[in-house]
Amino acid sequence: MSDDDYCTVSDATRSPNADGPPYAECVLCREPTEYPESYKGITLCPVCEWQEAQRTACSG
Repeated sequence: MSDDDYCTVSDATRSPNADGPPYAECVLCREPTEYPESYKGITLCPVCEWQEAQRTACSG
């Protein structure tokens, strides 16, 4: 394992993107997400998803 892949998750999966409306609401800001309304689980809009990734990112 190299230092470059210290925080890499090899089996990470993304949830399916919606083909069109209706979109699920973001659980933080209530804006539309890229996920279908029928998606089960936590849905975040692209902005909140990016902010959450920044909060949980590894610090070197």
